[in-house]
Amino acid sequence: MHLFASKDLEEAAALVYRYMSPTPQYAWPQISEKAGAVVWIKHENHTPAGAFKVRGGITFMDWLRRSGSPTRGIVTATRGNHGQSQARAARAAGLAAKIVVPHGNSVEKNAVMRGFGGEVIEYGRDFDEARAEARRLAAETGLFLVPPFHEEIVRGVATYGLELFSAVPDLNAVYVPIGCGSGICGVIAAREALGLKTEVIGVVSAHAPAAKLSFEAGRLIETETALTFADGMAVRIPVEDAFAIYSKGASRIVAVSDEEIAEAMRLIYRATHNVAEGAGAAPLAALLKEASAMRCKKVGLILSGANVDAEIFMKVLAGETPTVTVSK
Repeated sequence: MHLFASKDLEEAAALVYRYMSPTPQYAWPQISEKAGAVVWIKHENHTPAGAFKVRGGITFMDWLRRSGSPTRGIVTATRGNHGQSQARAARAAGLAAKIVVPHGNSVEKNAVMRGFGGEVIEYGRDFDEARAEARRLAAETGLFLVPPFHEEIVRGVATYGLELFSAVPDLNAVYVPIGCGSGICGVIAAREALGLKTEVIGVVSAHAPAAKLSFEAGRLIETETALTFADGMAVRIPVEDAFAIYSKGASRIVAVSDEEIAEAMRLIYRATHNVAEGAGAAPLAALLKEASAMRCKKVGLILSGANVDAEIFMKVLAGETPTVTVSK
């Protein structure tokens, strides 16, 4: 995949803004004080679907319409936010949407996908098994298979990077969570389009470290499990096209524990009264882990989404770290 010219991203932003407003970025004093840096949080929890993925759903569905591909609908796999964005965009385009999720997926994310008109199908023990079933369903039904990573999805997602860098162009670094990779690749694409020197730092769960292991080895490495309650980062098999971009465009990838993620969720809530799901809080966890190296710098954090089940969030606020076991 080639990266984009600023004109490409401006055109994507114009399309995205037909359906949603830009999200804000704020420098929260208590977060900055805790980190010892000037910290700007990009609030993708403020989109109409509660996460950044909605942007890519808009641009992908527009591309699908323009491509002239004959289809009655789409099929895709997700842990939630991607599926919400695709179900929402498919409904707006008058298409059916089959969304495959693993057994034990977020009850509330599943409910939102159904609310947006998607048919939710539970299959497999994790995202990667659900992804294989989505491919099989597409072949069986003739529905269009929406991959977790695609050039048009990244072009839409990159609009949040365009907003952040336009508002705060002198950031020293930005921390971005990595699941399938559209978020970090969107930030890298926006940085390159604007000609900035900002460091882009990926964040993974220590319990789902495939992207970090691959980055450090210079080749794709799969893991046996991805048992983190931060479901937006629970990926065992890195996406090759995404890896090709972040392996060159990121400075490094930091792994954070579920305990560190839970503490970051609590801090964000106490200091800003924003809800962050696990993946959304992971960038703050990584910054706190690297606080001495980032002291007095100007740092961006991507709060990628707010879509955490109430039961899990209540446990986190009560001081617990939710645990995850393999689904049967």
